[in-house]
Amino acid sequence: MYDIEELRKISFFENLDEQELKLLATFSRKKTYTSGEIVFYEKEIPHSLIFLTKGVLKVYKTDLKNNEIVLHRFKPTSLVAEMVTLEGLPYPASGSFDTDGSIIEIDFEKFKKEFFNNPTVALSFFKSLSRKIKNLESVISLNIVLDSTARLAKYIYENEEVLQMKHAQIAQHLHMTPETLSRMFKKLVTLELVEKTSNGYVITNRKGLQVLFE
Repeated sequence: MYDIEELRKISFFENLDEQELKLLATFSRKKTYTSGEIVFYEKEIPHSLIFLTKGVLKVYKTDLKNNEIVLHRFKPTSLVAEMVTLEGLPYPASGSFDTDGSIIEIDFEKFKKEFFNNPTVALSFFKSLSRKIKNLESVISLNIVLDSTARLAKYIYENEEVLQMKHAQIAQHLHMTPETLSRMFKKLVTLELVEKTSNGYVITNRKGLQVLFE
């Protein structure tokens, strides 16, 4: 049985009463992972709802050359791959942890039976799916509409913490080679929009970055 107080802290369940939380806890469990561990594989059939509670969960596909194509990186607290779970479809991509982390795994059939008539739960699902649609729009914009410089500018503008990540990880997310990424960073440094430090880069002109992608 999962800790009721931990469930209460998750905004998705904040409107459930004590009895509902106790019931939910009976078919929920916590699972912990180390960096690099797989949570689910592409084409696997989901049987549980997955709530990310700690760490960074990477969702990706692998091409014919065994290269990873990162679709999204989830941060706490997020509901992951709920659409395919709702539809009973196989996972369209794999998920693994970029960091140490943990999830709450909830038996979906029991959850559906006990909570799908609850309007607050239905609204929470709607909000989560709406965020996924916005993310898809962002991915389309980032990878199709914008050129390489604008893509990098938009990405670091919206995710400043990635500036401390390794170039290979940033390049992977932006679907460009590390060499191209290095050239784009040099261009941003020349434009005095970012500055190189011993730990990576820091943004020095957020407004200037914004001009590049708007």
